[in-house]
Amino acid sequence: MSITLTKAPFKADHVGSLLRPENLHKARKEFNEGKITAKQLRDVETKEIKRIVDKQIEVGLSSVTDGEFRRRFWHTDFLEHLNGVEGYVPEIGYIFNGDEETEKYNIRNTGKISFNPNHPFIKDFIVFNEIVDGRAVAKQTIPSPNQLFNVGIRDESIYPDIEEYANDIIKAYRDAIKVFYEAGVRYLQLDDVYIAGLSSPDIPFNDGAFSREQLIDLALRVVNSVLEGKPEDLVVTTHLCRGNYRSNWAFQGSYALIAPTLFAKEKVDGFFLEYDDERSGDFKPLKHIPNGGAQVILGVVTSKFGEIEDKEAIKARIKEAAKYVPLEQLCISPQCGFASTHHGNKLTEEQQWAKLKFIGEVAQEVWG
Repeated sequence: MSITLTKAPFKADHVGSLLRPENLHKARKEFNEGKITAKQLRDVETKEIKRIVDKQIEVGLSSVTDGEFRRRFWHTDFLEHLNGVEGYVPEIGYIFNGDEETEKYNIRNTGKISFNPNHPFIKDFIVFNEIVDGRAVAKQTIPSPNQLFNVGIRDESIYPDIEEYANDIIKAYRDAIKVFYEAGVRYLQLDDVYIAGLSSPDIPFNDGAFSREQLIDLALRVVNSVLEGKPEDLVVTTHLCRGNYRSNWAFQGSYALIAPTLFAKEKVDGFFLEYDDERSGDFKPLKHIPNGGAQVILGVVTSKFGEIEDKEAIKARIKEAAKYVPLEQLCISPQCGFASTHHGNKLTEEQQWAKLKFIGEVAQEVWG
């Protein structure tokens, strides 16, 4: 596998979501209150996507996203538009560090799962790609198929056998990839909190019905089966996240427990990994990534707070990671998006752009 500076993932890259501007918050609130139409909301979203595409290019990024500006949450908006899945308001949200409860919204299985050919993300990408207009690589982010294995989602009366459930999810995602590719996607990112959770000392969002090893093997099989036969010029990366909600996190733990299986065998072109604080553990698990295989995008710059990191300290961390993965196989990015949900993290938009520009500067100095 040959990944160069001209092919994604890039030496200076980013995860995807960006802070929603105030006028977008206002428009969404007015839409929810019935004061504006869906078209009026969409027009505001499109205007702001045009602005942030220009801004990403201005700060020097080679890949750009739509900031996830048409979404409420990083995952539910995509998943609830699959056939056999619906969004709903549960009694409680997810519980993050310090017992912070997230906004109450989730998805659940209501029927046989398949890809919806009229999925709104396809039209959204076509519009976004037209905005980018070849000035950069347009990256599409979607939740990993593994997110559907969180406890409480599968309806066991519909899918008593988890293997049948897995097979339908695999087929749905294969179909999704085919349609995205036909729409022009050449850089696809699977966001996977679930896999990161399998390396946490206490696996989150889990009922204990299966062992850690069984869940890791299943997660690997699902992703690799989804990617079987994908087009050669479609770059697929995975982003392993430990939760990102208003600058808070859900769980901690190094990647050591999943690395021997997932880092070694997951057939993606790159791993976006959280490495912005001590919760992430050290770089030793990177030794399981095959030499010359997937690129490793080190999330050594935090998206949770606005202060810019010390440049020499970041370079030292890259050098440390290069003990386990060749330097030319490394890239850098923020450890997560800046707004995994519409609420956004606790920093300003100016600080967000400064972070992304800083990443480009570091990458230029390290890799040239």
